[in-house]
Order: sequence, then C-alpha cells, then structure tokens
Amino acid sequence: MTELWQQHWPDCPPVGYKLRDPYRDLWARFHSLPGSKRYAQDESEFAVVLERYNTVLDELFAGGDVYVITPVWATEAEVPPSQRVGGYWQTLLVEDDPDPQFRTYCHLFAARRPWRYGYLDELLRDLADDRVAGVLITDTWMRRIYHPYDGGADVFLATPGERDRMRDRHADWLSGHPLGL
Repeated sequence: MTELWQQHWPDCPPVGYKLRDPYRDLWARFHSLPGSKRYAQDESEFAVVLERYNTVLDELFAGGDVYVITPVWATEAEVPPSQRVGGYWQTLLVEDDPDPQFRTYCHLFAARRPWRYGYLDELLRDLADDRVAGVLITDTWMRRIYHPYDGGADVFLATPGERDRMRDRHADWLSGHPLGL
C-alpha cells in the first residue's frame, strides 16, 4: 500500500486535510446538504447526506474493492495496545515538535472491502456528525481518494479532466466560495 501511495500521491502523506494543497488540480469538494449547511438536523437531512456521499462513492468505486483507511491520533509513536488490530498500515509523525510531549502521530489502519452502495452508512453518519474524522476511502490502486468530513467530502481524482467531469455532474453540490471551500 505504501508503494502505491507514493506512486500516486508522492507530495503528501495519507492525511486527508493535507492533500488539497499539493493536489488542487485533482481536487473537488462536495457539500453534504443544500446551501452548504454543515450538519443534518433530522432523518430527512441525514438521508440527503448519505445519498450524496454514496452517489459519489458509487461513481468512484462501483464494481471494485476499496481500502477504508482510518486514523488513530496519538501523542505516542507506538500504536496503543487497544488499537493493535488486524489492518495496521503505518504510523506517521504529523506534527514534529522539539518537545516530544507536543508531537502528534497518526496511526493508520486499512481494511479492504468490496464497495457496495450503503455499505459504509454507519461510518459515514459518524463522519457527518463529527464523531469520527480523517477517514480516506480509495480504490485498491490508490488512484482516487474520497475524504468525507462533517459537511461534505473532498475528492481527489486521477486527472484534472476526470475531476472536472465529476464536478460538473454535481455542480449543485459545490460551494459558492471562490476557492471551492
């Protein structure tokens, strides 16, 4: 997995919020609710959020497997014993501070699963509610990345043309902000 990541995304570690700057030409951001509303307040709004997440995920990954990459943030380089489960991928030093007490590590876990519409709804709902953060979903070749967050999702595609076509299909889900935020 690390070699694939380095082939496609060499200018950034696998940390969602860091991808946008070096890969702006491959990036699109889609908001989860009309009017760029950040949080769903009832089940009908959660239905819209999940439909938008799943629609883009299905366009990216239908018929294939995905890696679901989840982070565990810590101030220790060692993976906490409670997190030593199958699927450990790697540990990143995200914030390097001279004082070890202020260093931040990101322990990444990856699970390979066949993509199915609705398969990740529980996780997506937790992301939409800001109970979970930092998840990346990618094809097994790591050419496309889906980074959902509370309020929307950042999508990184293989080419600027592919990005433009996806952005055009979902133009009503885009932000009115000049930078696309």
